[in-house]
Amino acid sequence: MTAPRKGITRQEAVRRVLQGMADDSLGYAALQALLEEQFQATLRHQSAQLTALADQVVAAVEPLDARRRQRVSLVTALFGPKGDMPQLFALLQDEARSQAQADWAALEQMVLECKRLNARNSELLTEQYSIMQRVLHGEEDTYAPG
Repeated sequence: MTAPRKGITRQEAVRRVLQGMADDSLGYAALQALLEEQFQATLRHQSAQLTALADQVVAAVEPLDARRRQRVSLVTALFGPKGDMPQLFALLQDEARSQAQADWAALEQMVLECKRLNARNSELLTEQYSIMQRVLHGEEDTYAPG
């Protein structure tokens, strides 16, 4: 096992990964709330609110993705290209390892929930768009010969 990068110790790399996980927990909770607001605004056809929320969602996702990239980079630097989080957790003492594993599992569930909420919102927006297109332009086969 090697030091992650020149100037950063293994201990510092582990600390950064664990801090990033904690920050991500807060970030994904905020993202879940935004996605729920987006769903409600979609149901109410609040286009101005949807535009503002879309910007907020993008702003919420950017730091999450930056921390994900940093986490991958640090774990790869520690363990090579096949490095993974269980290897990182193995470096921790028993209690800290158990806590980190539980935090990671919770974070994975938050990610899955955000993906589910995003898909739900996307489906609703797509459905509403499709309905509006039919209302404005009619059904394609409305005047089809019999």
